Amino acid sequence: MPITQLNIRAVRNLSDLSLSPSPSINIIHGANGSGKSSVLEAIHLLGLCRSFRTNKLNHLIQTGSQHCTVFAQLDAMGSGVSQPLGVERNLESDCRIRYGGNNIDITTLAELLPIQVINSETFMILEGSPAIRRQFLDWGAFHSNPEFIRLWRGFRRVLKQRNSLLKYGKIEQRIRAVWDREFITYAEQLNTLRELYIEALKPEFDLILADLLEGVSIDLSFSPGWDKKRGLDQVLNDNFERDLRQGYTSAGPQRADLRLKVDGHTASERLSRGQKKVVVSALKLAQGVLFYKLNSRACIYLIDDLPSELDQHHSRLFCNYLEKTASQCFITCVDKDALTGYWSDQAELCFFNIHEGAFSTQ
Repeated sequence: MPITQLNIRAVRNLSDLSLSPSPSINIIHGANGSGKSSVLEAIHLLGLCRSFRTNKLNHLIQTGSQHCTVFAQLDAMGSGVSQPLGVERNLESDCRIRYGGNNIDITTLAELLPIQVINSETFMILEGSPAIRRQFLDWGAFHSNPEFIRLWRGFRRVLKQRNSLLKYGKIEQRIRAVWDREFITYAEQLNTLRELYIEALKPEFDLILADLLEGVSIDLSFSPGWDKKRGLDQVLNDNFERDLRQGYTSAGPQRADLRLKVDGHTASERLSRGQKKVVVSALKLAQGVLFYKLNSRACIYLIDDLPSELDQHHSRLFCNYLEKTASQCFITCVDKDALTGYWSDQAELCFFNIHEGAFSTQ
């Protein structure tokens, strides 16, 4: 599934950039502000139609341009035949996606190009809100079961309608019963897929963490967003008056969370900064390994400034895992020597030196 050709136009300081990456390890090095992270940002745009650094298109699109484009050649489904994939965004927020000469939607795009990002923001999986952990969880559930996106969209629609009725302040019992039944139906199915994914992810995570962080055991568990001892129908009924006052539904999959604990304590409070980096890296690697097992194809990893995220020992272990996953990786660093010695003699390595938005293969 690797990208065999990449063209970037008008993404930040990248005016017109082309490269033929390795199917395995690509290291992009250069001074701060040279455009290293912008290359990763462009690949992320190609896979998800958005940046991982900003929601503001005027920051993503090069000053003076009305739109930016990213184009690639790739064999997305492992068929042995490469197809062109292109994404264009303009300042009016319009998005145009074409694959193999046909227009496609964002869901199809996400299926074609599964992308994993590891950067300084990744550590919010431990330290941030439950919404960040749900995003991590739902990435995996989406790629492990084709039914997930239908259930997720259906649930979001019902949740929005139920919250609208709560904000209105008056709900007839008959109307409430109809929406509650639909809410519960979607919620329970969505919850089942999330639980199944965590059950599959845990053994992969445990194996990788044991190698990356000796002596530390992480208990990975899932909270569905309501008290399962009572059942969601009872919880909705018990919470109704409070939900009516607040104007939103306080229990359900929209409150789900992924919990990580060390000796019964929250991992974010117990672990050092360095240990947190290793744990979230292990989570991302585990997702990639499981994705490969479930789909017989690999993810694309975008890793921003790897040497600053992990110490030398853990960087070496991490790189060894990346190489074994057979994933295509795009890794940035300031000094290429910081990563040169981490790979086997068999690794397919490409180094790209970038300077003021332009680079050459070395």
